[in-house]
Amino acid sequence: VRDAAQADELNASHCNSRYLPGLRLHNAVRAVADAGFHFPPDSPARTLLAAADLLILAVPCQFIRDVLGRCIAWLSPSCVLVNAAKGIEISSLKTVESIVGDLSPAHLPCYAAISGPSFAREAMLGKPTAVVLGCRSATLGAELRNAFSSQWFRTYSSTDVTGVELGGAVKNVIAIAAGLSDGLDFGLNARAALLTRGLAEIRRLGVKLGARPETFMGLSGIGDLMLTCSGELSRNRQTGLRLGAGESLNDILASSRSVSEGVPTTQAVCMLAAQNNIEMPICETINAVLYKGMDPREAVRGLMSRRLKDED
Repeated sequence: VRDAAQADELNASHCNSRYLPGLRLHNAVRAVADAGFHFPPDSPARTLLAAADLLILAVPCQFIRDVLGRCIAWLSPSCVLVNAAKGIEISSLKTVESIVGDLSPAHLPCYAAISGPSFAREAMLGKPTAVVLGCRSATLGAELRNAFSSQWFRTYSSTDVTGVELGGAVKNVIAIAAGLSDGLDFGLNARAALLTRGLAEIRRLGVKLGARPETFMGLSGIGDLMLTCSGELSRNRQTGLRLGAGESLNDILASSRSVSEGVPTTQAVCMLAAQNNIEMPICETINAVLYKGMDPREAVRGLMSRRLKDED
């Protein structure tokens, strides 16, 4: 962490009161502080990185290039990287796998992405949770799914890294749309329609970028979409709810401790869609609400009045 006081609190109480109050971390977890992640020679973090067999990337997607770029020099070439962030980098329109490829191509064979319907609070409470781990090496994927599984946390594996990453990223945009619809009291019919048509948009983009269509019917697709669009613990859904209640995006972001990954991902998804000539009306509408001042009610009316067509 960047803040020494926060590291001291984590080590003394084994609790992250800022983000997960009331939940105890495992006694083996140890926090180290390194402001700015500069890793001087005497840095405990640098020592830990050099000895790591596996590194979990759990910072927001838009910061991974910077943070991992500072860490990569101290990692062994065989260190496994497991990404838990869900997003697309705005500046490059790249997934985290591609960012890792930019920073250290040698680490791509030992890269994996973990995704799926998994609110952290419920997982820490030991409530049954299932996720999918995307890894291009089936052998490494099998090893990692064993490492990440317990009697209450079940991990599947998939070699479709692109599908796993895109499903986890784009569903956050649809979750903002679902929250917005609920905030406007448009009802359960509207939410179900948004989830279904949102899944079609996710699949459309994913297949164009090389993902397998069946991946989006799994945990990182429809599973994560259902949870994020309907669960009260969803940060992206809460962002949509507050937009629907009339709050401005700036006020929502300023008052939120946690990052709503769907906000920057919306821009990236729409740029990717335009670049690849993919029709994604729900994502484009949310982009207009977030960044172009479109009135939320007018946005939904616009979606409902689009040209009628066959379902795809």
